[in-house]
Amino acid sequence: MSDARLSITTRDVKLWYGKFQALKGINVDIKHGKITSLIGPSGCGKTTLLRCFNRVNERYGNVTTTGEIKLLGKNIYDPDVSLIELRKAVGMVFQRPNPLPLSIYENVVFGLRIHAEKSLSRGDLDDAVEKALTETGLWSDLKDRLNDRAINLQLEQQQKLCIARLLPLKPEIILMDEPCSALDVDGTRAIEELMWSLAGRYTIVIVTHNMAQARRASDETIFMLLGELIEHARTEDLFLTPRDSRTSEYIEGRYG
Repeated sequence: MSDARLSITTRDVKLWYGKFQALKGINVDIKHGKITSLIGPSGCGKTTLLRCFNRVNERYGNVTTTGEIKLLGKNIYDPDVSLIELRKAVGMVFQRPNPLPLSIYENVVFGLRIHAEKSLSRGDLDDAVEKALTETGLWSDLKDRLNDRAINLQLEQQQKLCIARLLPLKPEIILMDEPCSALDVDGTRAIEELMWSLAGRYTIVIVTHNMAQARRASDETIFMLLGELIEHARTEDLFLTPRDSRTSEYIEGRYG
């Protein structure tokens, strides 16, 4: 497959937390503009792999990573790679919403104020807020509440706001680590619908413990077990006709 159609490629990626090896020779190609789910039992390495893609693992002590990870054809471990620029291009959404203790408006423009190469006018900031909130389905509900504190929003709205906060920086890739685990059924549905609306313009990689969510909300699915990538296929194919017996056993609920 041409690299032009890939957002993320890894070759023989291994990772250790101290002496414990969490990833064991991961080779994967993640397609541009698609939603890819990472599934597997707790401790299988899916969140560790996700955090490799923007080098967040390096925030934790005593971590060693080997192998090659390319984002949009560029090795993220090349010496000329800026972690600041990498994390602008690869946004991340966490399990629990983490809005800043600021207004809704200031949450959306927070990254722009830090990373903009030149001072932005109020009009530029206003446009960025409206665009980001519109893309995440929040504008109509929040346009008259932009000065309200973000931490007072409903959890679903907080999580959407955390996604909106990424968009003004124009990321290529959005990583989501169990983004619906703190939400109810309606909130989960809203985030999944938002993911589909963003797909195509952004590459989305989501870790989920919920196999039904993986089936509903992804184009492709990766199954991991004990630090190894066992199977990667179109979501429908992986769930209906898995190639590996371990995949079959997992999705049938025999372990996990």
